[in-house]
Amino acid sequence: MKSGLDHLPEGKRRELGHVVATVRAGCAEAIAHRTQPRYRAGKLLKIVLIGSYARGDWVEEPVGRYFSDYDLLVVVNHDDLTDIAQFWEATESRLLADLSAGTVLRTPVSLIYHSLEDVNDKLRLGRYFFMDILNDGVVLFEEAESAFVQPMPLSCQQALEATQDYFKEWFESARDSVERAYTSMADQQLKFAAFDLHQATERLYHCLFLVRTLYSPKTHNLNRLRDMAEELEPVLKDVWPRTGRFEKRCYALLRDAYVKARYAPSYRISADELAWIAGRVEVLQGLVKSACEARIEVLAKAA
Repeated sequence: MKSGLDHLPEGKRRELGHVVATVRAGCAEAIAHRTQPRYRAGKLLKIVLIGSYARGDWVEEPVGRYFSDYDLLVVVNHDDLTDIAQFWEATESRLLADLSAGTVLRTPVSLIYHSLEDVNDKLRLGRYFFMDILNDGVVLFEEAESAFVQPMPLSCQQALEATQDYFKEWFESARDSVERAYTSMADQQLKFAAFDLHQATERLYHCLFLVRTLYSPKTHNLNRLRDMAEELEPVLKDVWPRTGRFEKRCYALLRDAYVKARYAPSYRISADELAWIAGRVEVLQGLVKSACEARIEVLAKAA
């Protein structure tokens, strides 16, 4: 992995310095309030810049309102510390507040959390996502004795079989969710339809990640999944328009449906809004199918 940020403008380097300090302080604060020994022994081991800002191909398009995130891998010493609600919610809220204020931070931040053991296990299994981190990642902070193991690349046949299994499982489950959504729409069960469209979207993104990288982040956060998927497949940026008021409201309703469509009496969505969302999910479905089939075809030729 690399260790320098010379390829980034000075303003970006300052922002990342602030993000690293915030993550470190947030972790220390979360651990300090714990009484159980397994939590008290928790430790932040690494912060690694990954994705477009690590590679140097980030995007800032004010006209299309598309901006690359800072993608960071946060590595801790055991799995308990990867629980976002328990350990990282305050840190993420602080970074979001900083972004809203627009003084010390003007670039969105996406964090993923893994234990060192988990990362090393995935490297031993040849997971492309983590192997790319070794090639492209930039270490922003690390403790001694926190090295990653050498990866064990999969054979083409192994990669093909795993990819085909993931595609079959996740694409079919996404299709099932779409079918349930249309049934609910026909029955005027609009909240149920909204939830199933959220599930279809989430599953399509996970399908893409698993087929392309043999890894998918453990999150239901649709914004995070969308941003990561659009970085992986830039053509997906056109699925969810970011300019019109109606389009932005529909996406917000879809994003919130995972919780609010099931539990919040105040959640309201119209048939027109659902119809627009369903149409965009179908577009996403087609693009993900094409991207996955192309990846499988490449692996099949190499196997």
